[in-house]
Amino acid sequence: MEEVKNEQETAKEEVEKEAGKTAETAGETSEEREDKAASAAPEEAAEKEEAENEEAAPESEAKEKKKKKRKDKRDEKIEELNDRLMRNLAEFENFRNRSEKEKSAMFEIGAKSVVEKILPVVDNLERGFDGLSEEEKETPFVKGIEAVYKQMMTALEEIGVTPIEALGQEFNPNLHNAVMHDEDDSEEINKVTEEFQKGYMYKDSVVRHSMVKVLN
Repeated sequence: MEEVKNEQETAKEEVEKEAGKTAETAGETSEEREDKAASAAPEEAAEKEEAENEEAAPESEAKEKKKKKRKDKRDEKIEELNDRLMRNLAEFENFRNRSEKEKSAMFEIGAKSVVEKILPVVDNLERGFDGLSEEEKETPFVKGIEAVYKQMMTALEEIGVTPIEALGQEFNPNLHNAVMHDEDDSEEINKVTEEFQKGYMYKDSVVRHSMVKVLN
């Protein structure tokens, strides 16, 4: 009986030891699991945050692209408007310059036409003075007409009307109109020897050519 009792106690002790080992093993596993869970928590949070950042990154990039696209379109529109403005300004400047030239040309044509109508009056006054005697030139009436003639010539000169030099000058077809020719043995050829009608210029253009005789 005692032997049976001893065997039962021994078996009981072995069972208790095994149970203690199992409990100890279970406790260590639980602690390790807690440690592993504690150490894994930051890693999981970091991975989760990284995943969220990765998900948010495309949205942020898309927004930036949209903003950049809007900005590019706005810049293109501004450049287009600036280019159109500069072209309009250039066209207006060209139009103004062209208008000024046309206006100046029209004024010169009009002034030249008026001068052409005044020149016959000047010619008649000069012929009248040439036909007067020395005594007649001294009369108050003639002196008054002469003063008016000088005033008229001064006014013409102020607006740019000048007489063309002809007598003794070399014949120039752009200024002189040869209506007669004279032959001479001297070396003075192609020279204007006589002036029948005085020519005039308005600024740089000829209003009337000088009517002359040329030595050939």
